[in-house]
Amino acid sequence: MRVERKILIKFFVAFFLIFIIDQYIKYLFLHGLEWHSKCISLTLAINKGVAFSMFAFLGEYLKYIQLFLILILLYVFYKEKLLNNHPLISGILFAAAFSNLFDRFVRDGVVDYVYWHCGFDFAIFNFADVCIDFAILMFAYYYFFGKISNQKVA
Repeated sequence: MRVERKILIKFFVAFFLIFIIDQYIKYLFLHGLEWHSKCISLTLAINKGVAFSMFAFLGEYLKYIQLFLILILLYVFYKEKLLNNHPLISGILFAAAFSNLFDRFVRDGVVDYVYWHCGFDFAIFNFADVCIDFAILMFAYYYFFGKISNQKVA
């Protein structure tokens, strides 16, 4: 299975663009950026777990478990030709996943900063989380309404 050069370029452009944007935004919050309104606060939080701080009890092991799972997912995407057929969406997904993983290795937790508190408290999240959600929604869209399997989507 050969991955064409133009597909790799699309993947890595999306990957590096999302990774750099996410890390830059996190840098701003790590250096004091903060903003509050009635419904949303942009404020720094270091999340030691995953969504809703689940699995924080795993401590140092969590980042290695996530690395292992991301590498398995990358292998599956390659074998199932999802990287070939959807390089931009794949690049977005893996950039966001690796950006949050990078935080775990460098900052001992994921840098989160978007906090919704209007009517109810929602889990604090970041740009990478939104990118992961977007990529999953796009894959779901292609799965249900397009031909995502082993054919290119126009």
